[in-house]
Amino acid sequence: MTKKITIAIDGFSSTGKSTIAKQLATHLGYIYVDTGAMYRAVAFFAMKEGMINKNYFDVEKLIKNLDQINISFHYNPSLGYSETYLNGENIEKQIRSIKVSQYVSKVAEISEVRSKLVQQQQKMGTNKGIVMDGRDIGTVVFPDAELKLFVTADPKIRAQRRYDELVAKGNPVTFDEVLNNVTQRDYIDTHREDSPLRKADDAIEIDNSELTKEEQFDKILKLVNSHI
Repeated sequence: MTKKITIAIDGFSSTGKSTIAKQLATHLGYIYVDTGAMYRAVAFFAMKEGMINKNYFDVEKLIKNLDQINISFHYNPSLGYSETYLNGENIEKQIRSIKVSQYVSKVAEISEVRSKLVQQQQKMGTNKGIVMDGRDIGTVVFPDAELKLFVTADPKIRAQRRYDELVAKGNPVTFDEVLNNVTQRDYIDTHREDSPLRKADDAIEIDNSELTKEEQFDKILKLVNSHI
């Protein structure tokens, strides 16, 4: 019988980490957890409660209210993937907006937020058979994962992909706005004090700048099969 493993996928924003993680989980029959959605949910909560905007961020108030945040994932068979819920409300569409993207890295810098979410993530992976993507999965959440991947791509290519995705969903954004957001998030993610984005020593780097989704999936599936 094939053993179940933990697959940790880290990398920069808009590299398609979630897409490949979903593909792998579906193919393998594994549980998929989008940790980025968890941080987006906290950012959305902070926005909704008036704790953060362009000029203001009440970090202490957010920390004091962390116990009011309950994040869960519910599978939607009509979509073929799990959607994110905050305190019982489906917020999948809201958390993918450029507004939430502007604040998510700032929220993710807070140690208390990271601690709360890492505990939840580790609990989800207790029985293995899980694919999780984020910024610190292979370095902090699952340092002993059997397979670690680090996904990267040229910033302009990532921004174009993200721009096309947002426009297709009807979001009124400009390419420059998206590129600025991508580069800002890269800087914050790699320079924060608590669990900065970095490639784990034993992670395999995947640069998908010139890869199609199919080519990337085939390449990664071969790596998975060599570990199970």
